[in-house]
Amino acid sequence: MLDLNEVEQNRKDRIGELREQGIDPFGHSFGGALAASYIAQHFDELGDRVVRARGRVMVVRGHGKACFLVLADMSGRIQLYVRSDDLKEPSYDWFKKYLDSGDIIGVEGTLFVTKTGEKTIAVTRLWVLSKAIRTLPEKFHGLTDVEIRYRQRYVDLIVNPEVRDAFEKRSRMVSHIRSYLTERGYLEVETPMLQPIAGGATARPFITHHNALDQDLFLRIAPELYLKRLLVGGFEKVFEINRSFRNEGIDTVHNPEFTMMELYEAYSDLDGMMVLTENLILDLVEKVTGTSEVHMGERLINFTGPFARTTFD
Repeated sequence: MLDLNEVEQNRKDRIGELREQGIDPFGHSFGGALAASYIAQHFDELGDRVVRARGRVMVVRGHGKACFLVLADMSGRIQLYVRSDDLKEPSYDWFKKYLDSGDIIGVEGTLFVTKTGEKTIAVTRLWVLSKAIRTLPEKFHGLTDVEIRYRQRYVDLIVNPEVRDAFEKRSRMVSHIRSYLTERGYLEVETPMLQPIAGGATARPFITHHNALDQDLFLRIAPELYLKRLLVGGFEKVFEINRSFRNEGIDTVHNPEFTMMELYEAYSDLDGMMVLTENLILDLVEKVTGTSEVHMGERLINFTGPFARTTFD
């Protein structure tokens, strides 16, 4: 069985050796690199041109005097081919001794297609930009333990591309909500997170103490009351994408710290808000996914309106 403590110690020892060689194992800049997805999409156009790429080494497959690596950056993955006769800097022996999976590297080389049809960079120069001390999860099974995935999101993002895709979609969703509303005359505002009254929703708040005021305050459970005060003050359309806090249960779908969006519009009513929400959701889904239909598990959800209206009795 693999002793992870021993592996990590071996990596630390090699980091010490690099420093003795005058090589800083952390924090190098590396410019002029092309994204992995760009290289794949423009492979034929790039032709014999020398290209640069950078990212994390996900897999190392050794074959004597040559080996293949899988390099991952934010855009995707690209295969690298390192051969002893072609690698000019560093030496191949140095590369074999000091490179580990998980390292962040920069490479330079030319493009070719393998016999199996894989678009590949034949590496001629390689730089270790940041050494990895800890090992990546086992490559065939990835990170599957739910507890570890939620407590170590950074590892989850490294080894599970679908998780990173979800994070990217979330970022685009928030950005689009903001642009959608501002284009329609809504003013984005910020309201207090520390509030003297736990108002705006029925929930258990977090309590903190303000030393200068010698007063207990509450982390907001919703921005509602302050947004409504802005309507009173004369702002007719306001919204806030905000962090709120509720000191209640926690599980994989409930977090005590979360993001919500609230908006208010003077001279509108519940029907106007329903129409706005329906159009926002449909536009959001189409912009982020490119279609009005989204799979959730085995279900296909069609966001095309009109949405069903119902009442609360």
